[in-house]
Amino acid sequence: MANEPESPVRDKNYNLIWALEASLHNIWKLETYIQDAEEEGDSELAEWFRKIQHNNRKAGDQGKRMLAERLQREET
Repeated sequence: MANEPESPVRDKNYNLIWALEASLHNIWKLETYIQDAEEEGDSELAEWFRKIQHNNRKAGDQGKRMLAERLQREET
């Protein structure tokens, strides 16, 4: 983002950890949005949130695997 200051940490693992945390946070946060939509009777919106949650879950799983592999390589 143009208005955001440049990160003082220039590390690809830091960036991966940040993206992983964001995906996992979104999974958790979307659960609330799904419940809210269902309580309001808006199944279309709830399903859309589930699709986003599913994509974040896939990204989170992939990020966890990538991080584990990278950290393992650094140890050897």
